[in-house]
Amino acid sequence: MAHDAGRTGGSFVISVDAMGGDRGPAAVIAGIEKSADKNPDIRFIVHGPQAELRRLIERRRGLADRCDIRHADGIVTMHDKPSQVIRSAQGTSMWSTLESVRQGEATVAVSCGNTGALMALSVLRLRKLPGVARPAIAILWPSHNPSGFNVVLDVGADIRADRTDLLQYAMMGASYARNGLGLERPRVGLLNVGTEEHKGRVELKEAQELIAAAAGPAGFDYVGFVEGGDFVGSRVDVIVTDGFTGNIALKTGEGTARLVGDFLKEAFANSIMSRFAALLAVTSLKRLQKRIDPRRVNGGVFLGLNGTVVKSHGSADATGVSAAIKLAFQLAQSGFHDRLAARLAQAAEQAADRAKDAPDEGASS
Repeated sequence: MAHDAGRTGGSFVISVDAMGGDRGPAAVIAGIEKSADKNPDIRFIVHGPQAELRRLIERRRGLADRCDIRHADGIVTMHDKPSQVIRSAQGTSMWSTLESVRQGEATVAVSCGNTGALMALSVLRLRKLPGVARPAIAILWPSHNPSGFNVVLDVGADIRADRTDLLQYAMMGASYARNGLGLERPRVGLLNVGTEEHKGRVELKEAQELIAAAAGPAGFDYVGFVEGGDFVGSRVDVIVTDGFTGNIALKTGEGTARLVGDFLKEAFANSIMSRFAALLAVTSLKRLQKRIDPRRVNGGVFLGLNGTVVKSHGSADATGVSAAIKLAFQLAQSGFHDRLAARLAQAAEQAADRAKDAPDEGASS
């Protein structure tokens, strides 16, 4: 895809699936409006039933001038199985959203829809980058780092990952941290049951060797094995794992955050004195709420495809959709996709050179 694909003049074009989210198209259009108000450099291609979208968009002053509506009758629901979606997806808003990126009309696709179906269709329509066996989903995890986040991948694109996949995840995660968080030389760690060299499965030890060897040429620092506690720490910027482990960690983290929030509400509602204390601490509590609010860091990025796809939470409201669009815009501005593709192509070339040299080394020894 050309570097200037999805651009019109000085603007970046974001392709948005208006259907498929739990809150319907009204929440998506409200999120688009919030994004449009904050940044004049974004234009939108919005996909879904034309009459309904036109009505929602025209209610919001000035938004119609920034949106191009693409009619799509079909909707991929949260209950649809990816295998079924692949057979009948043409004509859906999700298919149409990805098609705009495939045709070069938009730089990034954003959807609140079914994750499994979105990944399956993304692979089908956009195809994987050369040398990528398994794409990954990367998320931003709140942490003590100066940026406020760690990049974690894979969190559910594929439950399997061999040593080569984990190496590619490390490279893709480092590229995402470089372009999404502005880190010149990201620190990468490989998730394990301990930091000691002798711990973990064989493929993790093999992946560790590959990642350590690739770190220098790929422009990142490898810190070794990391543990679950490092998700929120400042030891690394990127945590690499397989999709099975990553998805369990993600769901556990989200559930724990909700539990802590519920406990805080209960504690401050317990008595008149605690309510008074909550009133005194309202500024600090609002700051904390903003920092841990999942809507403000909404968006998993699909990596390893011929195009960038941002997956917003299915339950996202206007704030969540706006956050996902903001992330999509940041990645588009940085030229993230082209940089990632170049980095992976370079790594594949180096791997091929090493494989070519290996027989000669064996023969001379």
